[in-house]
Amino acid sequence: MNDTEGLGPTRGSGRFSRRALLGVTGAGVAVGAAAGAAAGAGVFGLDHSPGAERIVPFRGARQAGITTAAQDRLHFAAFDVITKSRDELIDMLQRWTVAAERMTRGEEAVVDGAYNNGPHRPPADTGEALGLSPASLTLTIGFGPGLFGPAIDNPARPDRFGLAYRKPAALADLPVFVKDAIEPSRSYGDICIQACSDDPQVAVHAIRNLSRMGMGVVSVRWSQLGFGRTSSTTQSQATPRNMFGFKDGTANLKAESTDLIDRWVWVRDGDDRPDTRWMTGGSYLVARRIRMDIEPWDRTSLSEQEAVVGRTKYEGAPLGQTAEFDNPDFQITSGHSPVIPADAHVRLAHPDNLGGVQLLRRGYNFTDGSDGFGHLDAGLFFIAYCRNPHNQFVPMQRALANKDAMMEYITHTSSALFACPPGPGAGEWWGQHLFDT
Repeated sequence: MNDTEGLGPTRGSGRFSRRALLGVTGAGVAVGAAAGAAAGAGVFGLDHSPGAERIVPFRGARQAGITTAAQDRLHFAAFDVITKSRDELIDMLQRWTVAAERMTRGEEAVVDGAYNNGPHRPPADTGEALGLSPASLTLTIGFGPGLFGPAIDNPARPDRFGLAYRKPAALADLPVFVKDAIEPSRSYGDICIQACSDDPQVAVHAIRNLSRMGMGVVSVRWSQLGFGRTSSTTQSQATPRNMFGFKDGTANLKAESTDLIDRWVWVRDGDDRPDTRWMTGGSYLVARRIRMDIEPWDRTSLSEQEAVVGRTKYEGAPLGQTAEFDNPDFQITSGHSPVIPADAHVRLAHPDNLGGVQLLRRGYNFTDGSDGFGHLDAGLFFIAYCRNPHNQFVPMQRALANKDAMMEYITHTSSALFACPPGPGAGEWWGQHLFDT
């Protein structure tokens, strides 16, 4: 979603909420600038031609999967660390790193993994990606606040892995926002892995095999599948659409805007205490599962939908403008009312109305069947990367949660925050500098 309308003057005087007229119950929450599935789409010129190997380098100054051109498919998983041993955790991260690098090259998680254990033992690789290309697979790791705190089975033990002094201040738990309906069973986590690929089976294979390798050390807490825009190469630069049918990501940061990316995405030395320098060059990942109330939205008039979003549905132009990438003009009025309503999502989410604050969004649509009442369980799995979530995401989401008209049609059902360190250098493993003593 790009933007919204809602509880302000246009909606409040003389007309009722369309949702109220339809007798729909339940409360939504702001999309939080859910600009969705186009984070940096196409900006690095990856080869999407048929037969291309499409290998995204695993090692480098930054982790892949943050400013990498957005792939079509997502498998996101959050893990609880269940071991009490720091050494076992480090050993798993080392093995994960080797496997992750191999899988991003289109190889099995371990050498000859589908065959090397012989006929009487389970294969070391599950095998469903055999013969498939890497399909631009990226694997991005992050560490949650819980990794630095008490053990899940022993709250009295304040620092289970000796990492408390290395926890950045920016990794403090996110607050609860107005009308959140957060489900703990699909929120939070000690470690996350974001797998993105142009082939859904490649992404699922990566998470499946890392989960298997972590058995006894971590357990899957929750996971989410997502999809972006699968289209021909001639359409690959088009802004994708969300489940409400609107273009989603028009005003997102672009990876080629390096000055803005440096300012708003990457953690700098000096942002926190010296003990947290393992995060310098990394970024913070905010994940929010946003369920969209599809059925009431589908019964809402086009004019109401456009007023809620603040853009035209077909072209994606800001109301009062003609083209998608025209700058919104929040001063234009029609009679005594602003053309872009005071509570429109595009107005509230725009940097001009947030003190210039921006973040890099990398969301994916999802459909998880129906909810047992005949309603589609669908929406946006919102992912955003930022330099400091409490200076960027939190004030943005507070503004949206309090005023955004989109809250009539959406509900935030999960929330998580992770610290994603910089990319591994030659010979390094995921999180190595966090565990350096």
